[in-house]
Amino acid sequence: MDAVRRTAPGRRARGGRRTAAGAGAAAVLVLAGACAADPPGTGAALRTLAATVGATPSPAGTAADGAIPDGTTLSPFDDGAPAVRNLDKPLLEALRRAAGDARERGVEMTVTSGWRSKAYQQRLLDRAVARYGSVEQARQFVNTPEKSAHVTGRAVDIGPTAADDWLIRNGARYGLCQVYANEMWHFELLTAPGGTCPAQLPDAAG
Repeated sequence: MDAVRRTAPGRRARGGRRTAAGAGAAAVLVLAGACAADPPGTGAALRTLAATVGATPSPAGTAADGAIPDGTTLSPFDDGAPAVRNLDKPLLEALRRAAGDARERGVEMTVTSGWRSKAYQQRLLDRAVARYGSVEQARQFVNTPEKSAHVTGRAVDIGPTAADDWLIRNGARYGLCQVYANEMWHFELLTAPGGTCPAQLPDAAG
């Protein structure tokens, strides 16, 4: 993962490790109800990290870095935002096809995090290290700039939960796959349209 947006209570992990390339990172979205006493990996801990990292434009990053400010909703069709515009072209095309089909079925997709600059990714990691006390713990939630698929534009985080559920069920039709068992919102282009998604990694640390 990269930075955690939210968790889905009771969601079952869907696999162990994957074999395809493209290990990536995750999104950032402030959530209420954090509980700092819980250990990493629990729902409350994920929400706590989300609140700590935050999707604010400062000091973590600006729109030019790929940050999405609080209160801003981005569509997969929003070419004005670097977070969307700088996504890898095949990923963006697949995402837009999926979003169009989902909309016809009454499901609206938003991009909660997309492309990120290396500097922005590093700041997110630094904040996660400060929260959890070590790089090893932080990397369960935030990847390094060198390993983050967000930095290369090959990962996108989707919301809300209804859209995540729809894309988990239907994403393989477009080549889009959920990457991490603890991030229902993080998708990458990991198979041919109509193919089979690789087994998930447990988290960004692998």
